[in-house]
Amino acid sequence: MLNHVSGVRLFYKRISSIFCALVALLILPGTFATSLAQEAAKSGAVATSQGFMDPAGPVAAAQLSHFGTISLIMAALVIIPIFIAIPIILIRYRRGARGAYKPDWEFNWGVELFIWGLPVVIIILLATALWKDTHKYDPYTPLGEDPLQIQVVSLDWKFLFLYPEQGIATVNFLALPEKRPVTLTLTSGTVMQSFMVPRLAGQIYTMAGMTTKLNLIADEPGTYLGRNMQYNGTGFAAQSFRTEVMAHDAFTAWAEKMRNAPKQLNWQGYETLLKPSIVREPMLYSSFDPELFNKIITSFAPERLNMTADMHKQHGHQEVAKVNK
Repeated sequence: MLNHVSGVRLFYKRISSIFCALVALLILPGTFATSLAQEAAKSGAVATSQGFMDPAGPVAAAQLSHFGTISLIMAALVIIPIFIAIPIILIRYRRGARGAYKPDWEFNWGVELFIWGLPVVIIILLATALWKDTHKYDPYTPLGEDPLQIQVVSLDWKFLFLYPEQGIATVNFLALPEKRPVTLTLTSGTVMQSFMVPRLAGQIYTMAGMTTKLNLIADEPGTYLGRNMQYNGTGFAAQSFRTEVMAHDAFTAWAEKMRNAPKQLNWQGYETLLKPSIVREPMLYSSFDPELFNKIITSFAPERLNMTADMHKQHGHQEVAKVNK
C-alpha cells in the first residue's frame, strides 16, 4: 500500500512538472514579445504587427499556409496518435490488466512496419511541402514587373533605407506603395543581422560585404512593425522600425515631399550613422550618394580592411578592432 501511494505521488509530481514546463513555454514568448513591443514603441516604431498569423501580403500569407500544412501533418501523424496511444497502452498494460506478458518476444512485422514506415511517410510529406514552397516563394524571385528597388543597410542599432529610383533615404522608416512589387537588396554595415517585417515577409539575414535579396508585396495600407531578429548587442531590443504602406498616389506625394528634407546623406554622414546608437525618431534625407550602397559593400574588401588597419596602427589607434566588432 505504501509503495502504491509513493508511486501515485511520484506520478502526480511528474505531471505537475510537465504542466509547469508547458505553461512556461506558453508564457515566456508572450512576455518576450511584450518587451519587444515596448522597446519598439520607445524607438518610434508602431507595434501594430500581429506577425505572419495576420498576413498583409502574399508572402506572409503563403508562410501561414505552409505553417498550417506542416502543423496539420505533424498533428495528424504524430501528436494525435501519441495522445490516443498513451492512455491505451497505460490501460492495457497496467498491473492486473489483460496485456500479455511475452519475455521471449523478438520480432513482429506489424510493429516493424509501423515504427519504420511512419517516420518515412512523415519525412516524405514534410520534404514535399518544404521543397514546393521553398521554390515557389524563393526570396530572390521578383513578384511582378517593375518592382520598387530599395537598398537596406543594417547598422547598430538601426536600419538605413536607400531609394535609388526616388533619390531619397530614411533611417528607421520604410515607406512602401500598396500592391506594387518591392525588391529589397540588403547588406550590413556591422555584424550579421536579420531583417523582418512579419506581416509582409519572412526574415532574411544581412552580412557585411555581401548582399541578399527579399521580395514582397503589401496588399493593404497600414503601419507594420519591422525589426532585427538577430542579437547584436545592448541596443538589440530597440532596433525596430516603422513600415508605412501607402496608396500609390500617397507614396508618390511622400517621395516628392521628402526631396525638401533638410539633410543630405554622404559618406561622412554614413560614418556618423555607423557609430552604435539607438534612433528614437525616423531620420529623413532628401538625397544620398548614388554609390553609397556599393561603397558600403566594398569597404569590407580585404585590401580595404588591411589598409584601414595599417593607417590606424600608424596613428597609434589600437581600438579599431573593438569598434569594428
